[in-house]
Amino acid sequence: MSHDIDLFFDFISPYTYLAHTQLPALCERTGSRVRFWPMHLLNLMQQVGNVPTTVICANKMKYATQDIGRWVARYGVSLQPNPHVFSGDPSLALRGSLVAQKQGAETAYNRAIFDAYWRDAVDVTDRARLEATLDAAGLAGKAMLATADQAEYGELLAKNTALAAERGVFGSPTFIVGHDVFFGNDRLEFLEGRLRG
Repeated sequence: MSHDIDLFFDFISPYTYLAHTQLPALCERTGSRVRFWPMHLLNLMQQVGNVPTTVICANKMKYATQDIGRWVARYGVSLQPNPHVFSGDPSLALRGSLVAQKQGAETAYNRAIFDAYWRDAVDVTDRARLEATLDAAGLAGKAMLATADQAEYGELLAKNTALAAERGVFGSPTFIVGHDVFFGNDRLEFLEGRLRG
């Protein structure tokens, strides 16, 4: 039985990158389709009263680093810590994802940005580096980002973030099938069970 999966996400989450590496196989196994909903994670957390792992306590951050390493080994993917994740505003990359949706380039765009953030540790909050990342992926970086600067994409990102809060989202990645919410890459097994009915 196939289903649509609503994925609310922000590129700044390493756990979302990890989940993203597993989604193509999951969708192939279940005949499902992912609908991507870029959202501004830090704004969402302010709206719902959540806080990032990085500001909770040093012990939790240390654990998260170990935990991510375990998932990297299990999935057999590359991931390196990105010191630039919270150094700038992630909004442009998120608005660009919305542009890519409208242009039919969402898959290539999201893969390029996730890989840049978490495989290559690129500062994609820097406009020039973001543009170069898109160009390297065969996308028209300058034109896409110019379109992303239009007010409608900022408004759409804000709407997605508000919708996420309304639907019970508090972090990234969050998968929703029907009324069932699954948070984190460590819930992909439960998500697949739900998709199989």
